[in-house]
Formats: sequence, structure tokens, C-alpha cells
Amino acid sequence: MDNKQYDVVSIGDANIDLIVAGSDHLPEPGQEVFVSNMLVHIGGGAALFSMALAKLGLKVAFNGVLGQDYYGQFILDEFSELNIDTTYIRQSKHNNTGISIAINPEHDRSFITYMGSNAEVRMEDLHENSMKYGRHVHMTGYQGSRNHDAYMAMIHKIKSFGTTISFDVGWDDSGEWYSGILEVMREVDVFFLNEIEALHYSRHSDIRQAIALMSQHASHLVVKMGARGAVSIQNDQQTYRSAYTVTAVDTTGAGDSFNAGYMYGVLTGKAAGECLQYGNACGALSVSAYGGNTGIPDQAGVEAFIQSHSTQVVDDWEVIA
Repeated sequence: MDNKQYDVVSIGDANIDLIVAGSDHLPEPGQEVFVSNMLVHIGGGAALFSMALAKLGLKVAFNGVLGQDYYGQFILDEFSELNIDTTYIRQSKHNNTGISIAINPEHDRSFITYMGSNAEVRMEDLHENSMKYGRHVHMTGYQGSRNHDAYMAMIHKIKSFGTTISFDVGWDDSGEWYSGILEVMREVDVFFLNEIEALHYSRHSDIRQAIALMSQHASHLVVKMGARGAVSIQNDQQTYRSAYTVTAVDTTGAGDSFNAGYMYGVLTGKAAGECLQYGNACGALSVSAYGGNTGIPDQAGVEAFIQSHSTQVVDDWEVIA
């Protein structure tokens, strides 16, 4: 009997994003600065990924840690509104829910971040049953040599359940850019990273060389290049799609929204080019509104966006890279 209750189980961070809009400078000591707006939204890469997939109609469960406070309950309530299963979310006895203050998201964003309960997301403490009951698991929160062994152990455990894995490596704030990431690439089914991360991990200054190196290790690699679109390399077959042109007001969460759109395509059996279209559409819709997820509608809305916007179909992405 099939015990897969969820299409996707997402592992990682969930926090509050406090967005300070219309700030052209930070206050000096003793000074008060007035801004055009302040908005509260859910943030965190894993949370935004989960919410976008739920809007697209997939059954999602979330595995992470929240504080026992107002913001933790706010996130639980918002997840429940989207029918995201919160059974496996642990409540911290030590930390409040994380908060990230995004200042001036319209231009060069600055952040003030309190990790809070997100600092307690450890592979060793997760509910294994949630992974057992998922068709697919999406992993975030990798920190190089600091938690590499724990991630590899969990990856092997997840694979033993007959579950596929996607992995977004994220920014390495330690500056280590641990070479063990190549081992992760070999083991997971879909590996996401952005262009800058690819250059750092590969130790190359040219993105084509970086992708050539990583493609030797990853069977399904996806590199996000922002306004220049994205490229997928699956079993040595490269597919490129350009980004959709929209007016960006807040780029927070664009990469996570892309991941969700792309994985929606993968999990519903679409070809690589369509997966990239869904990813680019979710990324574009995300940046068109404040908050990492508020701009993304339901499945019909995303498909209507794709049909009404043109995108460049290029067999060899290198010609415009």
C-alpha cells in the first residue's frame, strides 16, 4: 500500500519578514526616519517554497522549528490556510520565532536578522516519519562542514524511503564554500543554486565553466541567473529559458519561488523547458509584490501568466550568457 501522504515535505527555515519600504537611508543615532510603509510577511526559504507549492495545488508538509509566540502562531495559521501540514513543526523552548527586517527592498536590500528558532533546525532532531510519508523532500539550511555529515546521513535515510530529494544550497555566510557540496550533488535528485553560488563553489569566474564542472557531479542541476533566466542541465542535456520581464518591487524570496515552480513542473511530469517556465513565472510573480510569496496566485493564475507573457526559447543558453 502506498504510504505517501504528501507530494512534498519541506525542511528548513520559517520566520517573519518585516519589510521597511521607501527607506532611502538608515537613521543616525538619535534620529527618526519616516518611511512609506512597513509590512509583515512570512519569510524563510523553506517556508516560501512550501507556500508557493501549496498554492499550486500540491499537498505539502513542513518540517522545522518555531517559537512559542505570536509570530510562531501567525505562521502556523497562515500555513493552515494553505492546507500545509504543520504536524511535524517543533516548538522551541529556548528561542522566539526568527525575524528578518528587510530595509529598502525596492533597490539594494539590507537586512537585520534574528535567527531565533531557525537556529534549532538540525537534521538529527527532525521527524523522520514526515520524510517517509513524502513523495519528495526539499532540503535547505546547508552550512558546509558545520553540518555536512548530518545532511549526508539524512539524505541517505530519505533515499531509503524511496523518496526523491531536491536541495537548495543557499548562500554560505561563513565564506567556506565547502568542497563537500559535490558529494551532496551526487546524491540528490535536483540541485538548485544561483549563479554567484555556482561561481564560488566551483572556484571558477566563468559560469559556463562552473556549470561544466558541477554537471560532472549532479545528474540534474538548475542554475538561477536572476533577470537573465535559468538553465537546467539534466543528464548532460542543457535547457535554457529567459526570465519574464516584470516590474520588481521586492526580490526577497524570488529564488525560493522559482524552486517551487520548477519542482511543480518536475513532480507533475513536465519537460525541462516547461519546468523552467513555471520556475521563471513564479519568480517573476514573487518580485512583483512585497513579500516573498504574496504575488504568487494559484495554479490557474500562474498558467495564465505564462500564456500571456513571452519568453525566449533557446537550445544553447551559452549564446546569450
